[in-house]
Amino acid sequence: MKHKWIIWLNFTLILFSACSNGNGEDTVRKIIILYTNDEHGWMEESGETDGAAKLMGVWREVEEYDEKGHFLILSGGDNWTGPAISTWFKGESMVEVMNAMKYDAAAIGNHEFDFKVDGLMNRMDQADFPYLSANIQEKATGEMADFALPYIIKEVNGVMVGLIGLTTTSTPYSTFPDYVADYNFISYAEALTEIVPQVKKDGAELLIVVGHICYYEMQALVPTAVELGISIIGGGHCNDLVAVTIDGVTIIEGGSYMQSYAKVELLFDIEGDSIVEINPSTHENIGGTPDPDVENIVSFWRTQADAVLSEVIGYVNEEIYYRSDAMYNLVTDSWLYSHPSADISATNIGGIRQSIPAGDITKGTIIGVLPFQNQIIKLELTGEQLIDCTEYLIVGGMTRINGYFLADGTPIHTDTVYSVLTTDYLYARPDINFHLYDTDPYYTGMNYHQPTLDYIFSFNTSTDNPLDNYLDHTPRQSGLMVNSDWDNMLETFITD
Repeated sequence: MKHKWIIWLNFTLILFSACSNGNGEDTVRKIIILYTNDEHGWMEESGETDGAAKLMGVWREVEEYDEKGHFLILSGGDNWTGPAISTWFKGESMVEVMNAMKYDAAAIGNHEFDFKVDGLMNRMDQADFPYLSANIQEKATGEMADFALPYIIKEVNGVMVGLIGLTTTSTPYSTFPDYVADYNFISYAEALTEIVPQVKKDGAELLIVVGHICYYEMQALVPTAVELGISIIGGGHCNDLVAVTIDGVTIIEGGSYMQSYAKVELLFDIEGDSIVEINPSTHENIGGTPDPDVENIVSFWRTQADAVLSEVIGYVNEEIYYRSDAMYNLVTDSWLYSHPSADISATNIGGIRQSIPAGDITKGTIIGVLPFQNQIIKLELTGEQLIDCTEYLIVGGMTRINGYFLADGTPIHTDTVYSVLTTDYLYARPDINFHLYDTDPYYTGMNYHQPTLDYIFSFNTSTDNPLDNYLDHTPRQSGLMVNSDWDNMLETFITD
């Protein structure tokens, strides 16, 4: 019993020492980080998510959030391209929501460039919080891009917190390549090694990376983080839900679509400049009471969207899942419907962003499914060139199962020339050879979502004649991964 009292007394002395500088002043400060990423404009409550207003309710009720307290609200980027309520307004609605939710900072993600650098700068001007990236350089000068703020230092509960941004190095091909053609996205380790000494010099005591980078990339950065004294790495891009500590470095990612969030609760000793305790965790966005301010903003933008996008163009009895052959075939067949002189259509899986829910189909639904600013172009390709370019794409007018055939069963010949529809986005990507094979494409001037709108409308569907009757569920390509692992890789390899 005597030994137990001695152990308890020693623990008490240690705890008192950690919390006091001897003058009775508290030296250990609590900080709570609430972290989301890949929100993609999913501000509304839906089958996918409880939405922004209820997430704010969870934070207030469960996490006891107080904007004047010891909280940091951070985003790992990709804030706005998604449902029409955000995409149609080029992210303005989503940034207004994030302002109301009191975000403190966000990483610049690849989809922050979907409306060009000017579009990103418009949203930066609107935001009450900074967009961060330390690894975007101008090609011409080698200097930091003038729109990219590499870091900020923010005081949180008496602790000077350095927040450093990172943008995925896949950005040159996971957004429209021409939009970022003037910039290099340098390696994460190089950027951090260069910037961290300055952050420390400016007074940061606790270092946090706010990155639009995947879990495997965060893992690879751990040795660099240990060397530089970085305590926390936040991620995004691959939509993972992560909360782990590796070699003393905490790694977090909050899932996607405001369905969930990551949380880090830590105690920091301001006298010893060290973390006393850290606890990372992940949580679902479930059961919150809607925050009235956020709810009102979402309601306003829903009204704005309905004013231009609520026209009903069709009806479907059952959801068309966005990772299904029925969806792939609907999109690619619609292009051939709008351009009947073409033989084949080909696009990337990642350009299809959400499912079509059961019930009425509106214009806004399809813009949410196909939300980017991609234009359809027409190319003339030989069969050999076609086969090379479409290996990882979804196709209309042909099949790649057990050989290469046109829709009518005619074999595709390597030396025959075919008229092929694709997007200017895919044409601009350096890792797909469309641009090498036809140097003078025909630009149709049509957004890639327009044919799907027209195609669905042409069937004159209703509850008595649903779109289900016209869907083709037959696979046209084998070997495409359509599981969760593939979804996680979409952004890096073949997405928009």
